Amino acid sequence: MSKVTLTVSSREEVTARALAAFGGREQGAVISFSSPELLWQTLSKKRWELLKAMVGRGPLTIRGLAREVSRDVKGVHSDVHTLLNAGLVDRTDEGRIVFPYDAVHVDFELVAA
Repeated sequence: MSKVTLTVSSREEVTARALAAFGGREQGAVISFSSPELLWQTLSKKRWELLKAMVGRGPLTIRGLAREVSRDVKGVHSDVHTLLNAGLVDRTDEGRIVFPYDAVHVDFELVAA
């Protein structure tokens, strides 16, 4: 099973993970956001529903995904492009979209200011 972790990380933490990976240490699939606010702005309720519909499914068309979640194609198209720009989904050579993971783990910590 392939799992991605969505996390909130500082630039230093991202750099440390990259250096560890360059040093040959397995890091797993991690997509980092600079703040919890950015993570939740990117993963709105409707975009989260798209990811849930795509988990473990393989490549889909935008039209097919829209049917799957009972939404209009234009809105799904816009949300898919946001997810593409954030690096959460990929586009295949055939133009389909894919979320290449079977599971998602969201990990961040809220601490007192």
